Amino acid sequence: MSEQASKSAGLSVLRPGVCSTLQDLGRYGVAHHGLSQGGAMDLHAHCWANKLLGNSAECATLEMAVGMVSLRAESDLLLAITGADMQAEVNGLPIGNWCSFRMQTGQTLALKPAREGMRAYLAVLGGFQSDLMWGSRSTVVRNGMGSLLSEGETLWVSGKMPDGPHHAAHVPSRYLPSYEDEIELRVMESCQAGDFSSDAMQEFYRSDFTVTPHADRMGMRLEGKSAVSGPQGIVSEGIALGAIQVPADGHPIVLLNDRQTLGGYPKLGVIARVDLPRLCQARPGTRIRFSPVSIEQARQEWRDFCDYFLI
Repeated sequence: MSEQASKSAGLSVLRPGVCSTLQDLGRYGVAHHGLSQGGAMDLHAHCWANKLLGNSAECATLEMAVGMVSLRAESDLLLAITGADMQAEVNGLPIGNWCSFRMQTGQTLALKPAREGMRAYLAVLGGFQSDLMWGSRSTVVRNGMGSLLSEGETLWVSGKMPDGPHHAAHVPSRYLPSYEDEIELRVMESCQAGDFSSDAMQEFYRSDFTVTPHADRMGMRLEGKSAVSGPQGIVSEGIALGAIQVPADGHPIVLLNDRQTLGGYPKLGVIARVDLPRLCQARPGTRIRFSPVSIEQARQEWRDFCDYFLI
């Protein structure tokens, strides 16, 4: 049976929220076409939402920023929600975060404004279905791939509700993150770190930075009491996920999933991959400090994550 034939209506969008998009692990090997990576910003929450349902990590989830989303079930569904606490309710009854739950046809899932964190992830048994573009269902609006959720839209599914009673699955407490207003992020210094003076690098690690409102899926601008001085510019080159650019004003910009493929600002390092989910859940005003980490340690932690969720 074709994928198109196997799809069925899952959820109707009553209220789309601020920035709600379908995301999977992202789109790789396409930067030379000028296409962004995309993918779930908080990979920890995305992967757990799928794992609670027995889905592969490649299955698409619904990423919802800030909250204020309402969805009506068009069939009986098995779902899971993780990430920011948006005080989810089904027909007015609270459901827990970081757990699986059932919805019957006609019931409504309503999410309020996030009271901690920034992004929640909704998974459905079998994954949300949409057209594959360059091997991914991830939405990257700036590339014309997918679109923001809109009122009246239908989200399609392929999984069938299992027979028998449902016993909610929960993420073990030791894996639950804490979305605090002060976080530390570890940095692998890049080859361009040597272009910054030792005083500038020491000041970078000593300083507190604040998340500004200028933050989206492309990147996050930070501000500190003192600017980080560095070289004025470089020849444009490829940009890695989590790269810390330092423009002329000295206020760092962290490049995220929907970043442009090329950039001409010097980069003093890259945030460890397993630390990025905490940054992507940080609200404006969150205080951030940086510390160095070896490539070997960051690589091993990323391998451990992949071994648990992706293999």
